[in-house]
Amino acid sequence: MEYKPQEIESKWQRMWEDCSLFSSKQEGRKVYVLEMFPYPSGRIHMGHVRNYTIGDALARFLRFKGYSVLHPMGWDAFGLPAENAAIKQGVHPASWTFENISYMKRQLRSLGFSYDWEREIATCDPQYYRWNQWLFLKFLERGLAYRKLAEVNWCPNDQTVLANEQVIEGRCWRCSTPIVRKEVPSWYLKITAYAERLLEDLEELEGKWPERVITQQRNWIGRSEGAVLRFLSEEVPIEVFTTRPDTVFGATFVVLAPEHPLTLELAKRGGMFEKVKEFVDRMKQKSTRERGTEEEKEGIFLGVYATNPATGERIPVWSANYVLYEYGTGAIMCVPAHDQRDYDFAVKYGLPVRYVIKPEYGEVPEDRAYEERGILINSGPFDRMNSEEAKRAITSWLKERGLGDFRITYRLRDWNISRQRYWGTPIPVVYCDHCGIVPVPEEELPVLLPERVEITGHGNPLEGVREFVDTRCPKCGSPAKRETDTMDTFFDSSWYFLRFCDPKNHSMPFSPERVEFWMPVDFYIGGIEHAVLHLLYARFFQKFLYDLGLVKDREPFLRLITQGMVLKRWVSVEAYLRYLQDKYGARDLEDKDLQELVKLVEEDRELLKL
Repeated sequence: MEYKPQEIESKWQRMWEDCSLFSSKQEGRKVYVLEMFPYPSGRIHMGHVRNYTIGDALARFLRFKGYSVLHPMGWDAFGLPAENAAIKQGVHPASWTFENISYMKRQLRSLGFSYDWEREIATCDPQYYRWNQWLFLKFLERGLAYRKLAEVNWCPNDQTVLANEQVIEGRCWRCSTPIVRKEVPSWYLKITAYAERLLEDLEELEGKWPERVITQQRNWIGRSEGAVLRFLSEEVPIEVFTTRPDTVFGATFVVLAPEHPLTLELAKRGGMFEKVKEFVDRMKQKSTRERGTEEEKEGIFLGVYATNPATGERIPVWSANYVLYEYGTGAIMCVPAHDQRDYDFAVKYGLPVRYVIKPEYGEVPEDRAYEERGILINSGPFDRMNSEEAKRAITSWLKERGLGDFRITYRLRDWNISRQRYWGTPIPVVYCDHCGIVPVPEEELPVLLPERVEITGHGNPLEGVREFVDTRCPKCGSPAKRETDTMDTFFDSSWYFLRFCDPKNHSMPFSPERVEFWMPVDFYIGGIEHAVLHLLYARFFQKFLYDLGLVKDREPFLRLITQGMVLKRWVSVEAYLRYLQDKYGARDLEDKDLQELVKLVEEDRELLKL
């Protein structure tokens, strides 16, 4: 018979739905299959289909094997693209989002994926984001949520914070205005309190997660054992963290990050304030990512000196572009003989290079840094000591003198969840002149987003909604102001897999009993681009909920499958040759013509339309 997909497929899909064929039943042996839920951008693309087909094949196979399979789908529905659509198209973010959800859901249904649509969630639904707010209050109760000034990328024209990814060559991605670094009050989650557990529990995932993902997470957490040393400058202590205290006798200068609070203070004492301020302001116009990837080292002398705690020598204090305030203490001791970045900087600015470690066999190089381990030289009482032994010996020696101590640091930094945007979860706190920061009581959740709001792309839209901002203090009843920042959308996706276990619960984010049956997720499927951030945040939330006694598993995802990414359109060689013949005239193309294939594909935009 003739195959008519519109008739045959829709018939069977209706029958599947009528008999709830894919409804998840809490009985027998369970398997939880989950693909990373999509942002409702408007259309399902091949990247989605590639991901969801893997999950659907697994879910169907396991059902046939007799398992009770949980295979849900939902929408990661808050985020900046909805606001951009509101600006460009004059539509409300909610309308744009729900229209996209409706269209994309029809696409997924037409593909025949075996989802339990009875468990569908959308993170922009108040019945979902009220539990975002509930979780935030739990973080706040336990001292894991806090507010502080944060230096961010700021667009003076749009009056808004930009992510590093939204800064292109020092300019706003949308209006091309040069960005500045600005301190903005922001809310943080103290993920660093879980750094060691996040690192240790990666061992449980060995052999179950791709090794590349585990490595990326280890590097992102970035545990470093070393020492914090104190260099005294103008009676002001400069603390530096180093993993190489064995090289301290070779430290010939100190460098502060431009953002370091001491940079301008010491420059003022050194009579260099104006020149250093110009340098600092210029560095603040660059994103952290740009600073971290610049090859050219650039710095400025602050006009002051510090005392090397090991040698007592006076060494100059500089500020430079390659030192970032977010890492370590924001200040480094520079040993150009044993660090290539310091060596390049020292050569450029004519600073001394002093070797204090040599290879066990042979001599130190004369034209580069020697970064390997070896035997100490020019290091006073520690000469001839193995460099690994010297790390502990020198740190203990400086500790006895009050000039250093052992320390473990992490590259991981606390998570800034504040966004000066409309389309996100409102942060449930108010500010009272009498009581300070006051959490919204649980019984008053959710704090709803106002529907009537003007979104122009300039500033935080919620600040102009007086009926939202003006409120009463829950503690004393005095007039108060509501927080106008909304949460980073990664907050939404850090626990959604738990809500799928109990999506209709109106009294809790989820039932611990239902979560105990379905969790952990047995197969989690998504792109490797989520190796850090989403996957790290989800693991953080799981451990926090474990501490609350709401979940029994320390890790949320038992197995992780990362499918390849669809990067561009492809065209067969035969089709490409036909295209060349049509465009450049019918003739026999020789093998040498193919030598230009890659170049032509990259340059010829018409080809991408094929």
